[in-house]
Amino acid sequence: MQYIGVDVSKEKLDCLWLRDPAIGKVKSKKIRNNLKGFQELEAWMLKNTQASKAEIHITMEATSVYHENLAEYLYDSGFKVSVVNPSRIKSYADSSKVIHKTDKSDSKTIACFAEHYKPDLWQPAPEEARLLKALLARLEAIESDLQRETNRLEKAESTVTPVRVMNSLHEMITRLKDEKKRLKQDIDDHIGRYPQLKENRRLLETIPCVGPVLSSYMLALLMGKDFENAGQVAAYLGLIPRIRESGKWKGQSRLSKRGPGIIRKKLYLPAVNACKKNPDIAEHTRRLMANGKCKMQAIGAAMRKLVQICFGVVKHQNEYRPQVKITA
Repeated sequence: MQYIGVDVSKEKLDCLWLRDPAIGKVKSKKIRNNLKGFQELEAWMLKNTQASKAEIHITMEATSVYHENLAEYLYDSGFKVSVVNPSRIKSYADSSKVIHKTDKSDSKTIACFAEHYKPDLWQPAPEEARLLKALLARLEAIESDLQRETNRLEKAESTVTPVRVMNSLHEMITRLKDEKKRLKQDIDDHIGRYPQLKENRRLLETIPCVGPVLSSYMLALLMGKDFENAGQVAAYLGLIPRIRESGKWKGQSRLSKRGPGIIRKKLYLPAVNACKKNPDIAEHTRRLMANGKCKMQAIGAAMRKLVQICFGVVKHQNEYRPQVKITA
């Protein structure tokens, strides 16, 4: 197996082939992060390694969205691809006592990590999940723009503002509201076109406090990534407690807050409501508060529990059924 590490940035890709790992002999190349660059990388790898596509393992870090097009191109072309959490690469670099940090050294570290640990192979999410994710990202952007324009209007109404500016603000808010409405309809229509998406959304919405918004985001997450258990989902979303203590000092545990913050944002209010209205989460919250946990810790635990329930109903394809006995 030939191992190649790729350090991804918005504009370029730093690629390095472990030509001979035993003696540290390498060969590197810089290319543009675009389709022409991907084709150039493919030709370079095949020419230099003299290996088949199935014998070439390319590893890269998950870098925002900038790695996605490359990973999909290489996967579709028949190469072995791994996309690794950057924290794993950093830990490996620290343990290997890597001194210098450059784009070239980063790509070498990634290639050495792959040669040593043989990370799991990556495969793209189903097309329907990718499109749903893109629609939700656009909706979030429109909602953010709408909130900013609304804030500007409130400020303008509190000061002496020209009529032309007020008209512009009102017009922009109207357009953003219309586009928000259209995108929400597009998301509903998209989910409705795919039986599995439609059924999974229905199952998710049998959970008390999970509505159309949260169910859409959880759909995109659960059908876009291959999680083995509910704990992995919670860890990915940064909902695992992070304990800080040293000697006699005992710090307060907080959520790690790794992973996509937008889903944590969408989880917060449903989790607050679930502390009262979802039987399992309400009982879980009662026990935590009785054991001295503060309100924010209980809400964090509720967010984690809600995610675990969401994973369970989708994995087992069963409607939500409370595990605790409901008393009248």
